[in-house]
Amino acid sequence: MQSARDELPNNSLIHPPGFYIVGLTSMAYNNIYVIFLSVVYLFTVIFNVFLITIIFYDRRLHVPKFMAICNLSVVDLMLSTSLVPGMIKIYLFLDNFIPFKLCLVQMFTYYAILGLESISLCVLAYDRLIAICFPLRQESLNTNTKMAYIICGIWVFGIGIALYGPISMTQLSFCGSVRVNSYFCDFAPVFRLACNDTSRQWGFATSTTIILVFLPFSFIFLTYTCILITVFRMKSIQSRYKALATCTEHLILVALFFFPVMVVFNLGFFGFVINPNVRVVVLSMTSCLTPCVNPIVYSLKTKEIRSRVYSLFTQRRSVQPLKM
Repeated sequence: MQSARDELPNNSLIHPPGFYIVGLTSMAYNNIYVIFLSVVYLFTVIFNVFLITIIFYDRRLHVPKFMAICNLSVVDLMLSTSLVPGMIKIYLFLDNFIPFKLCLVQMFTYYAILGLESISLCVLAYDRLIAICFPLRQESLNTNTKMAYIICGIWVFGIGIALYGPISMTQLSFCGSVRVNSYFCDFAPVFRLACNDTSRQWGFATSTTIILVFLPFSFIFLTYTCILITVFRMKSIQSRYKALATCTEHLILVALFFFPVMVVFNLGFFGFVINPNVRVVVLSMTSCLTPCVNPIVYSLKTKEIRSRVYSLFTQRRSVQPLKM
């Protein structure tokens, strides 16, 4: 007996009015979890806007490194905004329905920004590579103009590669369940609901994971291999410590972003069954907590930003009017 997936003609497309997001509804204490993510989102907006403002108004920070940091903060804001407001709507208004076209928009936005997050961490690794391995040629190899071109290039690439996913969804028919077992209109959980051939979608999901997760992580790994080789060739221990200290904030962000995502995707790739609630929590925490930590780490670990924040507060105190 043929399945509904095999019986449906290729030229017959059935698009539902929308989908129901049910990924968090079966979790224990899901309301508390969403409240936690909402608080994280509030701090994400405050911290990232503060960091972007400091870099934008301080001309001393208009250098390639801080251009890359500012780009990462913009991406962080967009990544959190693509997810958390939708979660708040579900639990505040008890409305987990998302129209079909809006689902495709959310899917595109999330994966475009997630790809940009991954590649933006590569850009920061590139900046550290030039600064440590080629210090005498840093000003010629890594200029503001070149960094601007790199940032524009990764935006074009991230947006371009994310377009295929939503477009391919319009070629699928959904003649059964419309309950998406995720915390947003996720690509894989949505196309699994289709009742016609999804081999293209599976292929795209696999290739995109390799391009946007494993290749960037491999690039960062090779970058830090080169950095470590250069550092251990330095004769002064103080120089070694100073060079490595400039990389700590970036390594923290790489660990927070890549390790949870790679563990989940690797387990799924090798056939291990992951509890849907565990997958939802791990990926949602990675998508929401990392953008909140990024500006905190860079603000605390970067001397130029710390000094700028200190000068802002001291200037404000000095201009306060005297009390009569």
